[in-house]
Amino acid sequence: MTPNNIEIEGRRPLKVRNSILMKNIARWLSRKNITPNQISLFSIFFSACAAVCFLATSHCPTNLSYLYLVCAAVFIQCRLLCNLFDGMVAVEGGKGTLSGELFNDIPDRIADGLIFVSIGYAITIVPWASSLGWLSAILAILTAYIRTLAASIGAPVSFLGPMAKQHRMAIVTIACLFALVENYFFHQSYALLLALIIIIIGCIITVYRRIIFAYNFLENNK
Repeated sequence: MTPNNIEIEGRRPLKVRNSILMKNIARWLSRKNITPNQISLFSIFFSACAAVCFLATSHCPTNLSYLYLVCAAVFIQCRLLCNLFDGMVAVEGGKGTLSGELFNDIPDRIADGLIFVSIGYAITIVPWASSLGWLSAILAILTAYIRTLAASIGAPVSFLGPMAKQHRMAIVTIACLFALVENYFFHQSYALLLALIIIIIGCIITVYRRIIFAYNFLENNK
């Protein structure tokens, strides 16, 4: 049997894709002179904006750090919307291309790196936070690499968690909101540091689960 979080066509199963609002926006985009690949590239732009905001929080007065944290959270959600609409415009809008998979995957890896590395350098309460940022980025990329590698050798496309892309971005967004409260009351933030630690642990579990799933499928379906 195929697990619920695996789709035959290789698309990430998202309930929001069935939303009337999202479908209407996707239809509107499909009628415009914009391609799914261009939407995918915009996810890098929004991630770069989020990265700038994170880096700015450690080099600005406290009253401005609130604004940067809010902007970072908004840009991260914009990145996720790009990830949603590129697929919807390609599939539901009938504008997919043979190179679409490249643009669907590569921008995501760049976006993850920009966000996690910038968070690591934005955290100043411990000297090793930048290392956590880099490790988070590497592990996030590794989860996607194992998914695509397994699919390339005959296993189903697996989006097993607990730390798939949408989960990672949800944790970072929530951490931004908690960081606002922390900065206001305590003038320091452990929320972003905790978020990186949770993401690292979750990615390690995700990598393990995806490897085991692919291994069991390939060995039992010779």
